[in-house]
Amino acid sequence: MEKLSYSEVWNLDKVFRGGSKSNQFLVHIEQLETLTHELEGFVNSFTDSTNEMVNLVGKMGNMRLNLTQANSFITCLLAQNPKDQDAASLRGIVGQKEARFEKVIAKVKKKLSNIDEGVWSKLLETKELEGYKFILNEWRENADSHLSEGESSLISDLMVDGYHAWGHFYKDLISNINVKIWIDGKEENISVGQAINLRSHHCEEVRKEAHYSLESIWKEKEELFAKVINHIAGFRIKVHNKHGIKNALERPLKKNRMKEETLNTMWSVINTYKQPFSKYLDRKAEMMGDSSMKSYNFWAPVTNVNQEVHYGEAVTFITEHFSQFGNELGSFVKEAFDEGWIEAEDRPNKSAVPFCASFPATGESRLFMTYSGSFMEMLTLGHELGHGFHNYAMKSVDSLNKGYPISIAETASTFCEAIILDASMRKANTKEEKIAILDEKLKRSIMNFMNIHSRFLFEQSFYEERKGGIVSPERLNQLMEESINEAYEGSLDQPSIYSWIWTPHYYITQSPFYNFPYTFGYLFALGIYAKAKEKGLEFEEDYLNLLRDSGSMSLEGLVMKHIGEDITSKEFWEKGMELCVKDVEEFLDLTSEN
Repeated sequence: MEKLSYSEVWNLDKVFRGGSKSNQFLVHIEQLETLTHELEGFVNSFTDSTNEMVNLVGKMGNMRLNLTQANSFITCLLAQNPKDQDAASLRGIVGQKEARFEKVIAKVKKKLSNIDEGVWSKLLETKELEGYKFILNEWRENADSHLSEGESSLISDLMVDGYHAWGHFYKDLISNINVKIWIDGKEENISVGQAINLRSHHCEEVRKEAHYSLESIWKEKEELFAKVINHIAGFRIKVHNKHGIKNALERPLKKNRMKEETLNTMWSVINTYKQPFSKYLDRKAEMMGDSSMKSYNFWAPVTNVNQEVHYGEAVTFITEHFSQFGNELGSFVKEAFDEGWIEAEDRPNKSAVPFCASFPATGESRLFMTYSGSFMEMLTLGHELGHGFHNYAMKSVDSLNKGYPISIAETASTFCEAIILDASMRKANTKEEKIAILDEKLKRSIMNFMNIHSRFLFEQSFYEERKGGIVSPERLNQLMEESINEAYEGSLDQPSIYSWIWTPHYYITQSPFYNFPYTFGYLFALGIYAKAKEKGLEFEEDYLNLLRDSGSMSLEGLVMKHIGEDITSKEFWEKGMELCVKDVEEFLDLTSEN
């Protein structure tokens, strides 16, 4: 691939000039205060007339749009420099505004739940409110009848400093850890994100050292991280008890607009099909001279094929093949690269977690990662661009209907990974190149069918035990080990029992069980990608329509409308699993002589 020069540092000034000292952003915060005050006053005197409801929808949507803009900016500032104290202060200010907005939402839900059923039905039949039927019904159904307005308000206040603050504290802890490691004969002082990237290093000694250096750090700090995860879970359980919620999965399922039947069916099918993936792990271990798959070798290359991909090469490759899928996706990625939407520079003192932040007020996104030059990182870049394309697809959607569940967000990102992997497979000239690409595909299957399953099992066990009190670091390690062994069916050797520390999803305070949506998105994306290959360029419009509807339908309704499939049935999930099993069979066939 041709090496071209592209900026690896994003441009945040196009959103708000001046970084964490931005006067423009301070004006935005003042506008948030004005909007919050106006909204609070409006909701207090709100009546159930059509005009009032239309005004409510507009004001709520405008507030959400501007809050998202502010939160995304602060998230980007703290990712590029976790020690930015000015950004941390801004986070606290915006957090207070967000807490007030959450109070307003709770109050609105309660008011809507008190509207007479007949009046409610007539309201939703009006032309002005027809497009908001799903979100308004969702608010009405999710109204909190267990708490008084005062109790609900108090919980919202406590969440800022007593709950979300723990999630922010976790990010700060991880971002400020330095890892000392010897690479190419010299000692390096690198970030956790850079150390994790070494999982795919061509040299086993480097992979092992990175793995055990991190394990040593986690062992040293396990008491501190145990306090953080216990406080997050403890607060969440108390709030659940106040709301009369006994099942920790209830809220995550509602947030993902998914039936429990769908989730159970998905895991049931995955468990049925796990044996081929254990065979893949055994074969890969055998190719590396081991009797079982060592965890620090999981991401290792299996051939001598050069998998180095410079950033400029990755940009060229992604732009070419995304454009072949459709004009809209091609235009989007060109804009993202040309306009400086991506922070990819390989440097210490950055956040360890890749992400995509939406800026809906300006119709932009920002993508964050650490790109050190591997094929795997090109896939990560494509993954985050998928999130950005979903934001792009939602530009024409009213702000109140932009809020889609993470399961569908992961569909768009996985879809873009599939484009890269498929294109790479077509370009492969040798058996070794095909093996290397199949290995990358199968690593993603393992992550979704085994690794994420282990996260799900761990959270189930942890939340059940946390109801009885603080869970010790030793017990957390034990629960993690048991979950990994069950999910991988014993096919992973020397797994990191500290996964509960370095997996950031456990510390996301917006929702527990930030795991199963990835597996949903993965299998769903593979299914619709197969349809895209059948239909060609004309599929893009169908795909965009699916993404646009993702904020205003249940998952079951969305898939039935756009794909014509019942996701509560085993048959739906088996179609995706069979595609992945074919990859295993091809890998085993190609490596049978190695």
